[in-house]
This record gives sequence, C-alpha cells and structure tokens, in this order.
Amino acid sequence: MESQNTDNVTQIIELLKFKAVAKQKTYRGIQEVFKRMKNVAADFAGQIDKQIHKVDDAVDVEFIDVSDFEFQMKFSGDVLVFSMHSNIVTFPKEHILFKSPYIQQDMRRSFFGAIVAYNFLADSLRYKRMADPGYLIGRMFVNIDDHFYMEGVRQWSFLFPDISQNKLEGDQILLEFIQSSMIAAMEIDSEMPPFENEKMISVHQKLNQRMLGNIQKVGFKTGLNPQ
Repeated sequence: MESQNTDNVTQIIELLKFKAVAKQKTYRGIQEVFKRMKNVAADFAGQIDKQIHKVDDAVDVEFIDVSDFEFQMKFSGDVLVFSMHSNIVTFPKEHILFKSPYIQQDMRRSFFGAIVAYNFLADSLRYKRMADPGYLIGRMFVNIDDHFYMEGVRQWSFLFPDISQNKLEGDQILLEFIQSSMIAAMEIDSEMPPFENEKMISVHQKLNQRMLGNIQKVGFKTGLNPQ
C-alpha cells in the first residue's frame, strides 16, 4: 500500500513538472503578448484615426481598453473584440499541429495561450441587442517558446503553415493580425433580412429596439480554415 502511495506521489509530481510548470510559463508568455497587442492596437488606432479625419472628421477609429483579458477596436459601424483566454489550451491529437516534428520533440510545445477576435456590429453592443450575432474572425495561439499558430477567415494557417518557423519576434505579426481582422470585418456589409421575414414583430422586439429585425453580415464566412 505504501509503495502504491509512493508511486502515486511520484506520478503527481511528474505530471505537475510536465504540465503545470509548462502551462504557467505559457500563461505568463501569453499575458505579455496580449499586453504588446494592446499597445500595438492603440498606436495603430491613433494613426488611422488621424488619417481618416483628414477625409471625414465624423469617422472615428477607437481603441477601447476593457480589462486585462479584453480590448476593442471600434470603426465603421463595427467593433472588433480581442479577448485573451484565461486557460491554457491544446488541440485534439488528430490536429495537424501534432504531425509537426517540432511538437513531437517536446510535447510541452503543444500547450498554447489563446487570443480570439470577434466582430460585432457596434449598435448590437450599444443597444444591447442580445440576439445579434458576433462573428469569429480569427484566433492566435502562442506556446511556451513564443512560437505561434493562427487560423481564421484570412487564411492565416496557409500563410504561416510551419509552427517551427513561426517565432513571434517583434510586433509585426501582432500588427498584421489586427490589420487583417479589421479588413475582414469591413469586407462584408450588413444586410436586411427578406421582407417576408419582417411582416410581424413582437412587443418584445419593439421594446428592445429590434424593429429592424435580425441584421446580419450575410455571406460572412463564419467557419475557420479546415484542418
């Protein structure tokens, strides 16, 4: 019995050394990446805001610092919500990343901090239209070595296919993630639903400022790149 307890303790210690220590280091890393991304987003929003004001001073590009886990970019009737996941994640074993020799050589590299970008209509948040959808634009994953993997509607996984080469050095990749997310959000415009769908509304819809119906970005590619 004592031998079994010793074996259990040894296994627990080994798992903590392998998983808990790796996840803690990965989490500290993604916190720093997210702070850097905030600074990049704030600087970029300021630059674009100044330039667009020369064309039309009613058009704003705004950076909003929400919390340690979220910031927003507001522009052209859209809001991009960038959120850092509070947990360290991995992928299913059949995922393409597990075919990489770089991952296979050290499985601690298969743990990632995650940052996601969602697109909402600005008025959906302003007027608290709870049924309005948000659209997943993309996801960035960063591991213990500061190597990154990205996927999303802008085909990032094809632009950066080899995680062993995807070292997050400097802020250029963070800037590209932000810029491409903004482009993806603006590429598809909001469309009204068909007339027949709008012939009747409820009092609930009226009181919740839903008289224009379920406005959506029709044609938006909601799925991420298939693996």
